[in-house]
Amino acid sequence: MNRKITKSLLQPFLMLSITLLLSACLNTPQKPTINEVKSTTYPSDVIPFMKEWSILCGDGESTKDLINYEHKNFFYVSNDGETDWVVYKAPNSGTTSRTSSNTRTELGNRTHWKPKEGGKLTGVLKVMHVSTSGDARVAASYSVVVGQIHGNEGHENEPLKIFYKKFPGHTKGSLFWNYEINTAGDNSGRWDFSTAVWGHDMSVVGSSSTTYPEEPKDGIELGEEFSYEINVYEGIMYLTFTSDGHETIKFTKNLLKSEFTKHSDIPQQILTLYAAIGRDGVERENAYAGELQNFKQGAYNQTNGKTPEDNIVWYTGSETYDGDIAKQYANGCYTEVWFKDATVSSGTLPNKE
Repeated sequence: MNRKITKSLLQPFLMLSITLLLSACLNTPQKPTINEVKSTTYPSDVIPFMKEWSILCGDGESTKDLINYEHKNFFYVSNDGETDWVVYKAPNSGTTSRTSSNTRTELGNRTHWKPKEGGKLTGVLKVMHVSTSGDARVAASYSVVVGQIHGNEGHENEPLKIFYKKFPGHTKGSLFWNYEINTAGDNSGRWDFSTAVWGHDMSVVGSSSTTYPEEPKDGIELGEEFSYEINVYEGIMYLTFTSDGHETIKFTKNLLKSEFTKHSDIPQQILTLYAAIGRDGVERENAYAGELQNFKQGAYNQTNGKTPEDNIVWYTGSETYDGDIAKQYANGCYTEVWFKDATVSSGTLPNKE
């Protein structure tokens, strides 16, 4: 009789203990699984369009799979205290593409289009650094291309390159865009016509290797945010540039009909910059009509640009430390561009404001 009473009294306590134990287990914080932990923010997390691009980095590494991809020396995410930005970084000297002597960490869009079909690319960005070595007489020194349209047929020329350039010692730099003629006949006579957005165009250079022109009063500083829109619609290229504190600037350029078909059409800017080296060709009448194009975006370092000395010797004036990328980074011989937003789509009828 006593054993039965004891057993019956213990059962409720036993059930209560089990209940309390189960409750404690259920309320104990669980450690996240490996799949739930994400320690890295990738460029594709910041700008979702990465699935539509491939990339060439400054060391020659290239890939078409940019989802959850980064390259710590060239392509990664940085936060400025408020916003995540995609960083593109390229040394003065690295591994280059087949058609260029300049190093780039740059996206290439995998969709190709003809000017009549069109396309649109936008970017919101700030240039954080350009090379501090170069030659002031070289038009491309101290500059980086942050967006372009690149030809994929014929001469594979570039109907658009958007540049940022800042001379050493200046606070403000210049934003300008270049149009490269689709040369009639032999391409050795090709040249770029440069148009200023804020500051100078490409033709404003120094009188000696270390003598710089006047700083642009309406220029744009390193780290100052701006945006561009490239909209090609039915063969016409519409460009829009915006930045707080700067006037919004718009341009149009016909990609189907050339304005440079005769030698008398060649602008004085070109005669000054290129004629001495024999690059004074003319453009075919239908410009880029019928030829495949694609967009590129990132940091295309231009500091290995060349110019003639006494029409014989070619030089760049830029420091490359025999291609040692770490030394170039340590000594300011690189470009760095940050994007926080970008889109790519079909061309659209522009607003007629």
